[in-house]
Amino acid sequence: MAAPKMHADEVDIDSALVARLVAEQFPRWAGLPVTPVRSAGTDNAMYRLGDDKAVRLPRIPGAARQVEKEQRWLPHLAPHLPLPVPVPLGKGVPAEGFAMPWSVYGWLDGADAFDEPIADLAHAATVLGRFGAALRRVDATGGPASFRGGHVTEWGGEHMAGAVRDLGADGTIDAAFVTGAWESVLRLPQWDGPAVWVHGDLLPGNLLARDGRLSAVIDFGGVGVGDPACDMMAAWTLLTAETRPLFREAAEVDDATWARGRGWALCWGVVTEHYYRVTNPVLAAIARRTLSEALTEF
Repeated sequence: MAAPKMHADEVDIDSALVARLVAEQFPRWAGLPVTPVRSAGTDNAMYRLGDDKAVRLPRIPGAARQVEKEQRWLPHLAPHLPLPVPVPLGKGVPAEGFAMPWSVYGWLDGADAFDEPIADLAHAATVLGRFGAALRRVDATGGPASFRGGHVTEWGGEHMAGAVRDLGADGTIDAAFVTGAWESVLRLPQWDGPAVWVHGDLLPGNLLARDGRLSAVIDFGGVGVGDPACDMMAAWTLLTAETRPLFREAAEVDDATWARGRGWALCWGVVTEHYYRVTNPVLAAIARRTLSEALTEF
């Protein structure tokens, strides 16, 4: 059965299509069972292939460029990181019935942190902070720009006014308070250092947990270079007021970067809940929680 569509240009993907693509392009894996992986991801569909592989396919044409980027840069970044990340095993090419490239990765055990909440948040805060710090220390020469590596308005600023209006009108948010908080974000000093590596999408759905502890980071579709503030969002998407200081200390960022990260949490929370509240209630719930956590600090 095809996954529910969240975008107007989303293509049809199902297990039969994935099995055919694998059989045609990777015959050594033909016949392995193909199982859909439940996910709140918006750009890519995931299928488990056999016991030890995963197939990742773009849902929309705009996500197709992520394939080459992940294939190129994950092997470069992985040796420097303190948590496991996906290992590319094969790159699929466009074919009849699916006009975009796609990837095969090694399977990483664990459930995403939305389906299996992380019990040891103190451990997660420290390890995830160190993960971001280690990522930023990797040589960024030649790295592609992250889609969240610039000013927050470049990602979602143009949608904020409409989202605040609609969510305020139905009582989801206090529109006046959110508008005031957003205006304070726009006055923050911006990043003036060299571009550094960022994951770009450290949401609970992209973090794996085993036995209640953070075990891996997945989905590097947003990886690239830019301002590290976007990776601070994890402090509000995942963590609590008690564990945020642990994350901040391990992340090794200055006050301005931390404040911009809170601004990202505000903007992402508003825009994402507004866009996905009907088509992706899991992601909308994460957005609502993120916004609530961020607003306590404005």
